[in-house]
Amino acid sequence: MSRKKTLFPDTEDEAIPRQHTSPCFAELLDQHLSRRHLLKGSAAATLATSLPRSLSASTDHPSSLGFSELPHGLDSQLHVAEGYESQVLLRWGDPLFSNSPIFDPARQTAAAQQRQFGYNCDFIAFMPLATDAQGRHGGLLCVSHEYSSSRMFSHSPKLPPKTRTGVELATHGHSVVEIRQRRNTWSVIINSPLNRRISPLDTWMRLAGPAAGHPRLQTTADPKGTRVLGTLNNCAGGTTPWGTVLICEENFQAYFGGKPTDRSEQRNYERYGIGPRHRYGWARFHPRFGLAQEPRESNRFGWVVEINPYDPTSMPVKRTALGRFKHESATVALNPDGRVVVYSGDDQAFEYLYKFVSDGHYAAGADTNQLLDKGVLHVARFDENGSVDWLPLIYGQGPLTEKNGFTSQAEVLIETRRAADLLGATPMDRPEGITLHPDNGHIYLALTKNHARTPWQKNGPNPRALNRYGHILEIIPPGDKADHAATEARWEIFALGGKGANKTSGLDPAGWFACPDNLACDARGHLWIASDGATSASGIADSLWACDTLGPGRALSRHFLRAPKGAEVTGPCFSPDQRTLFLSIQHPGGGWPDFSPGMPARPTVVAIQHHDGRKIGG
Repeated sequence: MSRKKTLFPDTEDEAIPRQHTSPCFAELLDQHLSRRHLLKGSAAATLATSLPRSLSASTDHPSSLGFSELPHGLDSQLHVAEGYESQVLLRWGDPLFSNSPIFDPARQTAAAQQRQFGYNCDFIAFMPLATDAQGRHGGLLCVSHEYSSSRMFSHSPKLPPKTRTGVELATHGHSVVEIRQRRNTWSVIINSPLNRRISPLDTWMRLAGPAAGHPRLQTTADPKGTRVLGTLNNCAGGTTPWGTVLICEENFQAYFGGKPTDRSEQRNYERYGIGPRHRYGWARFHPRFGLAQEPRESNRFGWVVEINPYDPTSMPVKRTALGRFKHESATVALNPDGRVVVYSGDDQAFEYLYKFVSDGHYAAGADTNQLLDKGVLHVARFDENGSVDWLPLIYGQGPLTEKNGFTSQAEVLIETRRAADLLGATPMDRPEGITLHPDNGHIYLALTKNHARTPWQKNGPNPRALNRYGHILEIIPPGDKADHAATEARWEIFALGGKGANKTSGLDPAGWFACPDNLACDARGHLWIASDGATSASGIADSLWACDTLGPGRALSRHFLRAPKGAEVTGPCFSPDQRTLFLSIQHPGGGWPDFSPGMPARPTVVAIQHHDGRKIGG
């Protein structure tokens, strides 16, 4: 059955027209599963070395995780494994400062929202602080606010359009909030000098790296192309060894629209899904979002933003060397030689996996200001033999020349997707969450789903057509110490989403997952899997699962937490002692968590702990 592809898609599941895609590969998964039935007796151990370990490892022994699984279900409550408790920590509209207005959903304003916790919380980073004078442990909770929604105005239907637009803008961005723990309870420190709201309305950011100052980043408000107002659609992110936070601009295309008189950016618009219509209509009151008024403003979004949470006066920086696309995750690996490597997925059907490798080397206490500005961005090509080739996106090399419309490295980075097309990168099934194993350096990549993949488009790392349930890849850098800067690696299918997809013994009826999105590894190497879209794909609530990555319980996922109906689970993040798990519950339905007639459902950050203080996961 053919599937019509819209030129200006609104969702990540719709493909963008591309100039080139790599050829299809053999159907490896069926081969692996067929061979698995041949493995018997002592010969199995020998043959299994040629198979993905997730498909050959024995699961006859229990998982190392020590919690009782939840059943699948779908209701308006948040459920967590027996023995664990959830605490509502931060809700949309909660005050961050002593002068923050009390949240009133019927009379919300932009000014009020800029003093309150934002909407649709997503990525979370916990940045530690020293124990305070009262003996409380604490840190800065850094939380991204991905997007606004009409649900915000369910209790204010008569809000004037201009006021509504201001509230939508103000609720985007990022929050930095000091929290402290005493007697197993976390508290927000209202009016902490470190609390901060970063929004598209009033937060200026510096553009840095090869694209900074390029004419295609110059606008009326910023004729030099070196500063930009705000950040949009911040999804998953990462942290650096030097104590900063990386937040990712994902679906930036939804904010821009109109009919530009300048056609020079048309090919660029089409590759990123920018067109005449847009989701928000902000250009009515903020002309910079109109393509006719500011045809280059959209080029200033789609980057990774670096924030210093410990200095609320610092200006965030958009690091253009990391490329421009719909970033999901900015997972940092410190290479054995000291170079910094940043992994990031482009969250849309048939898009690519990237990594940036710094030229410079990290040293504790040394200047890190330009570590993410100078280096090489690579895109992944997965071969059916289990290898990964990291292809450098360097102006003047291969097809990245004037013949194909590139006149500088800045233009390669502004049009990262088109450059990756020309190099023959492997189109993936929505590359999203990325996490790093704390011991062996292996990379885990969530491929959420891709129901547009046809049977003749199947390939090794994306082995299923009409992929409604997603899967997880494991990428193994070479060397005993994991050389993340190497131009080659290996890949394996770690686990498949969907009921019955992983034919492993010992999997509980509630252990299977669907639509993996955000990933996290705890300090012991357990993989935690948060989902987005499991309800529409499989009729179950979006949830949080966990599994071993090594040993007999490898890839044996277990169901730990179930979100309220309508919500997805995002941003899993552990406290340094591994005794608190922070999670974002995004766009819940059913009035959760207040269940008050005067309150809409509110996106919320929760803190999960065991009642006796043990480490999360048992």
